[in-house]
Amino acid sequence: MLKPGPGCATPVAPQCGHMKLVIQIDDPRVEDVLELLSTHLGFSRGVTPVEYSFALDVDQLVEPNITFFSARRAGQLVGIAALKRLDQNHAELKSMHTREAERGRGVGRALVEHILAFARTAGYRRVSLETGATEDFMAARALYDRVGFEACVPFADYQPSAYNMFMTMSLEPPPVGASG
Repeated sequence: MLKPGPGCATPVAPQCGHMKLVIQIDDPRVEDVLELLSTHLGFSRGVTPVEYSFALDVDQLVEPNITFFSARRAGQLVGIAALKRLDQNHAELKSMHTREAERGRGVGRALVEHILAFARTAGYRRVSLETGATEDFMAARALYDRVGFEACVPFADYQPSAYNMFMTMSLEPPPVGASG
């Protein structure tokens, strides 16, 4: 997968607020990312039994089949997400988390839309995800539904459970002559 480098930052207009949101490929080992990742893992593992919690830790997020993204406003980390390559046509959205104070300000949607555009440009034709099935994950499921994900059967190595929900989206190829 692609790793940080020149030209990876993309300014995105936020839903509300006056400062631009910058989404870019990042290193999950950076101090502020580690802090937000710890919050994400604590939440995921706190509301879902461990055998049904599939949130990735920092060691998993640096594997070569993962592209990790951060969203920053005025240099402050406000959200994280990752894209995991499953095969040449299929990727998985992973580790989506928005800082609590930033929820409802378009960070999650901007991250998902940025990653879907990245996936499309990278040649993926499908992006899927696993999320929690409990009320704790209702806002996340609503976001995924709004951007076009649909419920699906478990994919990759996942098994059905009362704690997990699976969603997928087909991607159209980018227009001819478009660049990421």
